[in-house]
Amino acid sequence: MQHKHVGIVGLGLMGGSLSLALQKVYPNLHVTGLDHNMTHCQQALEMGLVNDITDSLDEIGKCDIVFLSIPVDGIIAVAQQLKPSNPECTVIDLGSTKAKISQSIPPSTRHFFVTAHPMTGTEKFGPQAALPDLYEGKVVVLCDLEKSGEHQQQIAKTLFEAIGMKLVFMDSEAHDRHAAFISHMPHALSYALANAVMRQEDPESIVALAGGGFRDMSRIAKSSPNMWEDIFRQNKENLLEAIDALSTELAQCQKMVENEEWEALNRWMSEANSLHTIL
Repeated sequence: MQHKHVGIVGLGLMGGSLSLALQKVYPNLHVTGLDHNMTHCQQALEMGLVNDITDSLDEIGKCDIVFLSIPVDGIIAVAQQLKPSNPECTVIDLGSTKAKISQSIPPSTRHFFVTAHPMTGTEKFGPQAALPDLYEGKVVVLCDLEKSGEHQQQIAKTLFEAIGMKLVFMDSEAHDRHAAFISHMPHALSYALANAVMRQEDPESIVALAGGGFRDMSRIAKSSPNMWEDIFRQNKENLLEAIDALSTELAQCQKMVENEEWEALNRWMSEANSLHTIL
């Protein structure tokens, strides 16, 4: 991995943090960035996240390794346009949904691509949100790996392990169903919780009472609406299934409270406690 040329498309939280993590492990990397936001490009240069900037996918296609850390709809668009001229190029997308991305990559370039989902992030965005340890100790899901070239498979595994990630392998459709429950539905819940409070008569007085629990549950409602609109659209069916499951549990809780079924409510809460035996 000495003197490799890395291209990062998307210089926000995920791309910026990835650059910091890779440069820590591989100090001789040359990193070229591409981002449609010129402010982000300038910030990334000033912060040392990249060595230079390009606006050309053809230039990015010359890199040894390319990361696509942009919203999921953008990943699909770039994947269909990107034609690596480097025969050993490895293109790794970091999208939060995987099936539609995996299926959209043209057969002629599919072997270049590794579809991955690092299970990490914060509610913040932009280059200034970048963290050097964002990926350390976290899980990365590698999907449909059999569709990637052997060289590309090995490069992706090596890079993610080098920055301290735990590898999980999964079919892309299974990933999307699981991610709907563990990531996408919780974001929908957080947005709903925030709106439920903001639509009350005196939301400022309500928030004045907020403790750690409320802040933890509502934190991710600060996440980018544009990014999460794309994710919800791409994973619509699985998200609706997850929201339906959540709605069933909330309705059950509501019924027990209305009917003052306190012992049943206590058992229901105890069942929820068991989740933490497998986390």
